[in-house]
Amino acid sequence: MDTHTLGTTGPDVSALGLGLMGMSDLYGPTSEAESIATIHAALDAGITLLDTGDWYGMGANELLLRDALKSRNRDNAVISVKSGILRDPSGAVLGIETRPASIKNFLAHTLRRLGTDHVDIYRMSRLSPEVPIEDVVGTLAELVQAGHVRHIGLSEVGADSLRRAAAVHPISDLQIEYSLISRGIEDEILPTARELGIGVTAYGVLSRGLISGHWAKEKAGQADFRSHLPRFSGENLDQNLALVEELRRIADAKDATVAQVAIAWVLSRGADIVPLVGARRRDRLAEALGALEVTLTDDDLAVIEAAVPADAVAGTRYDASQMSILDSERR
Repeated sequence: MDTHTLGTTGPDVSALGLGLMGMSDLYGPTSEAESIATIHAALDAGITLLDTGDWYGMGANELLLRDALKSRNRDNAVISVKSGILRDPSGAVLGIETRPASIKNFLAHTLRRLGTDHVDIYRMSRLSPEVPIEDVVGTLAELVQAGHVRHIGLSEVGADSLRRAAAVHPISDLQIEYSLISRGIEDEILPTARELGIGVTAYGVLSRGLISGHWAKEKAGQADFRSHLPRFSGENLDQNLALVEELRRIADAKDATVAQVAIAWVLSRGADIVPLVGARRRDRLAEALGALEVTLTDDDLAVIEAAVPADAVAGTRYDASQMSILDSERR
């Protein structure tokens, strides 16, 4: 497994990371035993970057990771945690909370659930319009100084916020959606991150399974939040699955799967970008790892981007209410 340094100040991590959210929340039923086996398989394959969040399953995801690491050396894992989302007992999102006292409180609970004395990368999932990013990063810097956090990350912020944050404390990485059909960061956010020496951990590299090659119409149940996303609905889904079939034709010619080509495309964007794959099962993890063996030439990339143009996707990546709170989407 190749390793990369996240930005100029971040930790060394594997070329692929594992996103754990779907093991506990939002994507329908899962098996705890299979989830732990998948985390173990990832570690055995050399994956070190494990991404979780305190609001994934209202703490259940962190407890799952704790259990998975009990039989392993915790220091071999780079644990990235997102926080700042409030939920009620039904799971509904109540809002964003990033006041300094709340950040410290959230981290205290995270450390207890994870059974560790530090988090390797800590970040807020979203920015609150009521709390300046300077206050957020300043609070995180205090936690770094105290030894509870090793590196500060950001999530879904725009170029201006990147600059303001980096002026307060070094930032290891920006976690943001990036895939063949979600390329909005290329215009301003990615160049700014590179200018500032901030790495990118790309989530949604398969657009929540939409461009995995495994998605079919009517697949999402009501317990799966994808059933409420514009890209998975009605005519939008028809148009997007047609793009997948174009990608499948290219993948077949490369003797690869659709998912592998989609992940390999993100890998081709630069060593400063680390894709997070959301595999919930060992077979899906094995498929994702196969992307590391897929070589895309300049001609291949041109063919892929002609088949799936940046503006060809139908529908936004979240619904209107969620899009409105994304600092990264503000123009």
